[in-house]
Amino acid sequence: MPASTDDRRSPRASANGESDEGGQRRAGVDLLARVQRELGLAGAEVVSPPHRAVPLPSRLATADLAWASVSAAMLAAGRSPASLDPERIATAYRSDRVLTISGEAPPVWSVYSGFWRTSDGWIRTHGNYPHHAAGLRAGLRLRHDAAVDAVRDALGERTTTAAVADITTAGGLAVAVAAEEPAVDRALREHPLLELVRIDTTPASHAPRATAASTPPASLPLQGMRVLDLTRVIAGPVCSRTLAMLGADVLRIDPPHLPEPEWQHLDTGHGKRSAVLDARTSRLQELLAHADAVVLGYRPAALDRLGLQPEVLARRYPRLVVAQLSAWGVENPERAGFDSLVQAASGISFIESADGDRPGALPAQALDHSAGYLLAAAVSALLRRRPEEGSWIVRASLRRVAAELLGMPRSGEPAAEVEFDTRPHVARFDVDGTALVTARPALAGFEYRAPHKWGSDQPTW
Repeated sequence: MPASTDDRRSPRASANGESDEGGQRRAGVDLLARVQRELGLAGAEVVSPPHRAVPLPSRLATADLAWASVSAAMLAAGRSPASLDPERIATAYRSDRVLTISGEAPPVWSVYSGFWRTSDGWIRTHGNYPHHAAGLRAGLRLRHDAAVDAVRDALGERTTTAAVADITTAGGLAVAVAAEEPAVDRALREHPLLELVRIDTTPASHAPRATAASTPPASLPLQGMRVLDLTRVIAGPVCSRTLAMLGADVLRIDPPHLPEPEWQHLDTGHGKRSAVLDARTSRLQELLAHADAVVLGYRPAALDRLGLQPEVLARRYPRLVVAQLSAWGVENPERAGFDSLVQAASGISFIESADGDRPGALPAQALDHSAGYLLAAAVSALLRRRPEEGSWIVRASLRRVAAELLGMPRSGEPAAEVEFDTRPHVARFDVDGTALVTARPALAGFEYRAPHKWGSDQPTW
């Protein structure tokens, strides 16, 4: 059976054991300072290490990565990270553990998602979406109603290489659980965590929209901004959810034939309108023409096929901020991926193994959430200074975030777990008669607006 990642026990966590000695926590401060420089926030507040670490226990510096990522979003919004609550950050990063819909905790992980033994190692699969689950079954030549035992038996007869090839060829998602490769991560860390490219453009023919810089001081920092959201799953929606919380008018667009799981949309859809639209239609171009920013979360090759390459959009629509998020980076344009798969392929899963044999996982989908907050910080910073400059492209990837985490100090064992009360860190909403309980924002001083039902809005500003 796959290892369980849907742990709904009473939320428990701890500060990382080495943070009190300054190693990991200092690394978090250094990371934040570097992000400040990359985003042109060098004149912002000089931040000291937090008094308490974020309670996300792991061997790697997950707590410090989370704190630095959320702090970057705070600074870009013009707020101080000093007011951040470590337990609130941890609850936001593990929002699926407090999520309830009509009083019930939804099934977050498919039986087809998890770690599996092969004849010579381990693989990690992701089958939460029906089409990926179907691809896994097809690759293993299993019936549409195949149970966990059938998957386990089929994979146990294959080598890791054969299992990954069979599943991916059939349209499923699987990666080999690999050992860490320090040289690969060092090479990745030679590139910015957030890659910024400025595109010189001629001012748009239509009148420029109001900008956050011209709104009254009491307003939310992104009030008046329009953001088109073409993302799915966690990282991209966390970015656009944060922009909506900061005042932007965020319109999420999804393809009509590929609905998002209800729980996933309700967990990350706060404050956004949601519409379905074929991205190849002229209507999407009309929306882009009047947007201030667009967040792209599809594979780079898929964006190319849709005519949504970031460079094309930045030149076609002057003064547009184009944020691109991918799992593996633009160097792997056809490769689909999720946080759990990147953890497995990058070596994180073996590092976090509890027994040295069975792979483990970070205490949250931390690559997703951190990428989302970092990208939101970049978009916020660029929107607030954009009136003076041309279009911008900013890129981030889960694999680059993983390399960052792997380069931070680590400990031999996670610290002992401590319980904390999540009740102060959840919010309650009524979504068209559905009672929803979700995590509150990780950013202090802000609150979410209720999410809309998936696909319930018109594709219009």
